Amino acid sequence: MSTSKCRNNAVPYTWLMPRLWTETIETHRREVRDAILDATVALVAKQGLRSVTMSQIAEMAGIGRATLYKYYPDVERILSAWHDRQITGHLEHLSTVRDQGRDPTRRLEAVLVAYATISLDSHAHLDTELMALLHRDERVTRARHQLHTMLRDLLNEGVKAGHFRDDVPPGELASYCMHAIAAARNLPSRAAVRRLVKVTLDGLQQGA
Repeated sequence: MSTSKCRNNAVPYTWLMPRLWTETIETHRREVRDAILDATVALVAKQGLRSVTMSQIAEMAGIGRATLYKYYPDVERILSAWHDRQITGHLEHLSTVRDQGRDPTRRLEAVLVAYATISLDSHAHLDTELMALLHRDERVTRARHQLHTMLRDLLNEGVKAGHFRDDVPPGELASYCMHAIAAARNLPSRAAVRRLVKVTLDGLQQGA
């Protein structure tokens, strides 16, 4: 039978092989990268940033040192990749939360709660030295800009619907929200996070 045709016009098996092989390799590489990132962050949380070695990471991730160096040259690059994964995941989560429901106030509240919870959890699990290293990354600046744009658009929608004050531009209100929610990293609980969000939303109301 010709490789260009097969019974019932089905796609020939030989045509599928390259794509299936590529997908299998990419899946394996992604799993190895995830194992490396997770192992590194776990070791940093346990031992501190300056005590972690590439040998320890390879052992905890279940791979050889040679394989590890094929993916990343040093611990700092691994942490940078982990942080990039975190930022991407957080923005995707906030976008999903934003798109649930139609009421502008509820959507904004949901985004602020999610953002504040992320800030609280991140601060609780990362030591000061690691946070200082990661937050020098320009990707943090880009992520904050994306979040600011998300909040500004939600606020603009709410202002047009008469839900929020119109005496301050939505862009300035978005900055106010971001600065207010930044306090969540020092809060003791998620209940405190919700109280902070409520106070922040109160400041957005007409006549506040």
